[in-house]
Amino acid sequence: MRHARLAVMSASVSLSEITRVFARIGLLSFGGPAAQIALMHRELVEARPWLSEAQFLRALSFCMLLPGPEAMQLCTYCGWRLKGVAGGLIAGTLFVLPGALVIFALAALYARFGDVPLVQALFLGIKATVLVIVAQALWKLAQRALGAPLAWALAGLSFAGLFAFGLPFPAIILAAGLVGALALAPGAAPTLARPRLADGTRTLLVWGALWAAPLVLLWGLGQDLLLQIGLFFSKLAVVTFGGAYAVLAYMTQEVVVVRGWLETAQMMDALGLAETTPGPLILVTQFVGILAGTEAGGLSLGLIAGLLTLWVTFVPCFLWIFLGAPWIDWISDQPRLTGALQGITAAVVGVIANLALWFAAHVLFGSVGRAGLGPVTVIAPDPASLSLAALGLAGLAAALLWGLRLPLPAVLGLTALAGGALELLLPALPNVFVLL
Repeated sequence: MRHARLAVMSASVSLSEITRVFARIGLLSFGGPAAQIALMHRELVEARPWLSEAQFLRALSFCMLLPGPEAMQLCTYCGWRLKGVAGGLIAGTLFVLPGALVIFALAALYARFGDVPLVQALFLGIKATVLVIVAQALWKLAQRALGAPLAWALAGLSFAGLFAFGLPFPAIILAAGLVGALALAPGAAPTLARPRLADGTRTLLVWGALWAAPLVLLWGLGQDLLLQIGLFFSKLAVVTFGGAYAVLAYMTQEVVVVRGWLETAQMMDALGLAETTPGPLILVTQFVGILAGTEAGGLSLGLIAGLLTLWVTFVPCFLWIFLGAPWIDWISDQPRLTGALQGITAAVVGVIANLALWFAAHVLFGSVGRAGLGPVTVIAPDPASLSLAALGLAGLAAALLWGLRLPLPAVLGLTALAGGALELLLPALPNVFVLL
């Protein structure tokens, strides 16, 4: 009965409603995949019955298998589920657009002035708020996705494999899928017909051509640098399994050491600024493209390079979703595949826990290194670098969200202002104490 009611309500959703809701998601999607996925769940499953819990979790498991930013792809799928390709385009674009516009503005400021400390201070309050949101979201997701003891074990092993052993993300997901297929498969027989392969072929040709079009144009015009940028980030769009964090080390090596487009300090600044914007962290590629173009030919070339980077990074995301989305329900109807997806869903909880811990360490501590013993290597924050400002802002966010139960937009605004106030007032405190 609930699924039938959901289907009726989803079919009646208008494009204007989809635009309004996904614009809100795009504007509030701070904090990386854990917080973004939780925000989508709250808006699309809890606040309005557009998707069921099972549909959302199946889609999340599927998106974790794809290269590229899983949160953006999940958002695109949710829009597609509600209103087809038009809904998917609206949802995916609005998830990326706010952050992309902010990145363009910050990159232009960075290229001109080299640093924006007040902006970083404002977003420190936002990142501190995200820590509170992620902690709550992770617990809720674990309660929903982890029922059987085996599912909890898969989540724990997934977390340990990433956090302590640095195992490849695709290997962890594959192993969880195999365990799920063997141990979690239901006994029901398949009931759904397989989607038509012809529809997928048409989608592949159309979106593949859109992806390649600017690269072919740049090759014809002899724009070597822009072509190199486009080809590099196109390759990155294919190998970014596990999200942006999994590919940052490879991208830094290529951009700084191999190609010489940026210096190490610039690359770290790019990551820091990308973390403070809404939308997927993979928007760091846009910032890198802008700086690489600006270094070579001024800000105008940098803006063109940024647009190109956005295109070759996110057009493939639409390709993967529009190609694979019609198969998600069919996959979930196959007993072995259903078990595999349940195993993957459990592993995803561990993956998100690892991302959340990584994010928390880099927000609360100024220096985060690595410590190892044999095959075990973990992040090791320097206790002396603990940011009391970030810790205090996180406490403020917890009080506003859990104590006063203020709405999230208000809390984000208040903590951002508090971060900016600390940036302005802290340097003056020593003088105040001297006068006293």
